[in-house]
Amino acid sequence: QETDCYSPSLVIRDHFTPGQDYPVREFLEKADTALTDASERVRARYGFPCSRARGQLQAIRQASAPFLNQSDAQVRVLSFSY
Repeated sequence: QETDCYSPSLVIRDHFTPGQDYPVREFLEKADTALTDASERVRARYGFPCSRARGQLQAIRQASAPFLNQSDAQVRVLSFSY
């Protein structure tokens, strides 16, 4: 399954590499860190966190849930769109 994901900040590039595969649990940890960082950048600039980043993280968690017990499940980051 292929899905587009949203980040309000390019900080996401510090956490993921296009073409790289990540075990699901590692991907979730990285997504949590990256989207939290991105949301905090919005807070620093505008005074409030980014609700879209938080919503994206929740969507990633839901989509990943069925695969958490599959040790060989991977997520591939295809590309970044600007």
